[in-house]
Amino acid sequence: MSEPPRFRRVSAPAGAPEAPATSRLNKRMSELGLASRREADAWIERGWVLVNGEVARMGQQVTMKDHITVAKEATGEQAERVTILLNKPMGFVSGQAEDGHAPAASLIGPHSHWTEDRSKTRFAPHQMRGLAPAGRLDIDSIGLLVLTQDGRIARHLIGQDSDIEKEYLVRVTMLDSPDAQPQNTQARVAPEKLALLRHGLQLDGQPLKPAKVSWQNEEQLRIVLREGKKRQIRRMCELVGLKVVGLKRVRIGKVNLGPLPVGKWRYLAPGELF
Repeated sequence: MSEPPRFRRVSAPAGAPEAPATSRLNKRMSELGLASRREADAWIERGWVLVNGEVARMGQQVTMKDHITVAKEATGEQAERVTILLNKPMGFVSGQAEDGHAPAASLIGPHSHWTEDRSKTRFAPHQMRGLAPAGRLDIDSIGLLVLTQDGRIARHLIGQDSDIEKEYLVRVTMLDSPDAQPQNTQARVAPEKLALLRHGLQLDGQPLKPAKVSWQNEEQLRIVLREGKKRQIRRMCELVGLKVVGLKRVRIGKVNLGPLPVGKWRYLAPGELF
């Protein structure tokens, strides 16, 4: 006979977002950073969540004054979930396979695990269950892609209120120039165009958040965004007369791509935070 679950009480962290008078328990748990909504529902279903000392019900409404307690089994299960950093090559889609192109997750396996990964975690097939990309990277873009089993990390990176920086190196040419023609693109871009890339553009009828944009060399821009609309950088560049001919994501939050080779992956290390 299995032992009953052991519980720990969780209080709202300092600076936690204010909640309405009542909200669904899974939503409140997500706001507190305890679990994703789907994960919270699974815990509730297994009897791993108490509200004011009573076993929680699916869909239960709670207030900010209610005491939410989760079983140690839940946090232990959560600790076993992995987050993987992949240097995605061109030709792979971030999510589900489409138009004959394989998903980035198909690259994950023991054969492509970076040999210099310092993590003590070893690859196991169960790590692929529920492993999903936390953000997109276009099929014709390369660089850092995060795949995770942890709903808390996914929400932190791509949740509606996420404000995480994503840094890209973007090779550009002028839209009105033949691709084969060598050129000093930097010299042909007026300062006001660069200013527009930083702030003032709209996509899909919505103003974009301010971005950091600077020249790395005469053909390459460094762009840092705090949002991720579909093909955003390519569309931004087109609006100022530029064509993207190469795009690489090199950083998400505090995590850098670093020397991770193309097509290889490593685990997010313990203590490594976005």
